[in-house]
Amino acid sequence: MAKDMITEGVNHAPTPAEYILHHLGHLSTKHQESIIDLTVLNIDTVFWSVLMGIVSLILMVVAARRATSGVPGRFQAAVEMVFEMVNEQAKNIVQGDRTFIAPLALTVFVWVLLMNSLDFLPVDLFAAIFRLFDAEPHFRIVPTADLNCSLGMAIGVLFLMLYYNLKIKGLGGFIHELFCAPFGSHPALWLANFGLNLIEFVAKTVSLGMRLFGNMYAGELLFLLIALLGSTATWWGFGLHVLAGSVWAIFHILIVVLQAFIFMMLTLVYIGQAHEGH
Repeated sequence: MAKDMITEGVNHAPTPAEYILHHLGHLSTKHQESIIDLTVLNIDTVFWSVLMGIVSLILMVVAARRATSGVPGRFQAAVEMVFEMVNEQAKNIVQGDRTFIAPLALTVFVWVLLMNSLDFLPVDLFAAIFRLFDAEPHFRIVPTADLNCSLGMAIGVLFLMLYYNLKIKGLGGFIHELFCAPFGSHPALWLANFGLNLIEFVAKTVSLGMRLFGNMYAGELLFLLIALLGSTATWWGFGLHVLAGSVWAIFHILIVVLQAFIFMMLTLVYIGQAHEGH
């Protein structure tokens, strides 16, 4: 996997730190002071996440329209395997109506998988394209390596948890559970129960988003460090670059698929818990 070092000016090559910081920067509406900044819009994250969402929907629509009752082709067989896996997990975890939940889980799995898979594109691909137009802005192509994206999806799951809690238990039942579970319904325990349930909702949301972000961010950072090996201008540096890049790319396939599966499974688990009462 060929990697190109970025150049700043004619005679100045960036240091490793400058190279990494450049590739970890976002194409944003303004300079981002922190990892989470609600006043900043990361244009690259929005573009690639929306594009992968559209691609995932197109793939599923095409698979549905091409489905036949005869011997399936490779594409149909792959889609059927994923569909059956997700549907079986939804059946085992969620007790009740799954007409919306199972398709939701399938969409989440395919969408996150496609966003994660963008990490396999060469890290300097778009930098080289931008240089053709005498420009080289900060640009990242892995939405799930942006905490704003992964945490945003986790907040979406939180809204689903709250919705199904209200739908299944009703407003009165949900409020009763918030203040009376798990320690009991004695008034002296209401505050402790509510605090514990509030912490549980927050912990589920933060851990769901941070788990996906942390794994994909670390994978992206390792690809950048491996890319630096190819800049040493020595035969052993290039050899290590090719070897380490190939090994990590193969291992990263597991991470990409596993993180999509975990995010989908936890989405089902959290929605399934909303169907249960203490």
